[in-house]
Amino acid sequence: MDQHNFSSLSEFVLLGFPNVGHIRGCLFVLLLLAYLFTIGGNMLIFLVIRLDSALHKPMYHFVSVLSFLELWYTATTIPKMLANLLSEKKTISFAGCLLQTYFFHSLGASECYLLTAMAYDRYLAICRPLHYPSIMTTSLCAKMAAGCWTCGFLCPISEVILVSQLPFCNYNEIPHIFCDFPPLLSLACKDTSTNVLVDFAVNAFIILITFLFIMTSYGRIIGAVLKIKTAAGRRKAFSTCASHLIVVLIFFGSIIFMYVRLKKSYSLTLDRTLAVVYSVLTPLANPIIYSLRNKELIQAIKRTIFKKGEKASPTHH
Repeated sequence: MDQHNFSSLSEFVLLGFPNVGHIRGCLFVLLLLAYLFTIGGNMLIFLVIRLDSALHKPMYHFVSVLSFLELWYTATTIPKMLANLLSEKKTISFAGCLLQTYFFHSLGASECYLLTAMAYDRYLAICRPLHYPSIMTTSLCAKMAAGCWTCGFLCPISEVILVSQLPFCNYNEIPHIFCDFPPLLSLACKDTSTNVLVDFAVNAFIILITFLFIMTSYGRIIGAVLKIKTAAGRRKAFSTCASHLIVVLIFFGSIIFMYVRLKKSYSLTLDRTLAVVYSVLTPLANPIIYSLRNKELIQAIKRTIFKKGEKASPTHH
């Protein structure tokens, strides 16, 4: 068995979306449009927040970091998915597969931590408004964002090392739309209970602890909002966090079911569906949710576009 280890295989085959046949072209166009919209929307939000001084506030700083993160998060999987929809040869090298898995999980973990930092920011702003400016300084925002990225990129290292040491037999077809720990473990030709346990422990720590912290923050926020006497005041206070809460519920709802489990897989179809939700739909929804529900951001986008238009138009004397 040791002869058929990880290094003896040259590549994996990503089965992707099976049995799509005649709708493959439509699926490619839909995925491409979703990717282009994700890139365009997140890039627009990132640049507008960076260029408009009116948005140089902690809340928008974190939103811009999230948009920047989503650009890289989607880049780890969607381009390869698009290529595989067009190509008959759906292969990925071992190193490429491990790198894709590592970056996908490190960026996903970074997003968990970042959404937690955003919840803490909203908690301070609503529950401790008098202390908020002195606590949530520009320096602290930068340190928190850097900490989210650093912790995120450290988290999957142990899982990747364990997977890289597994012996893989001759069967190298991954029944998934991109490389990930659960489908990789299903291909190993030895007992992977240790890997499953480590994956569960790491994912449970990252996902459940951050989700619990976020929900606790929002529990306190809701308590504080309900104490506001006027309906207009309650609406204004909660509107600043409603967008963030929607993003949290969509993202965590799918990844908790996918990764916090002691089974390798429940259903291949279900796993693929959940993967589309957290790898494609959540990054796609973020720009829509944050822009449509935020008047200040919409006004900043209009100001930026009109300024560009004024600069681009020739002056007449």
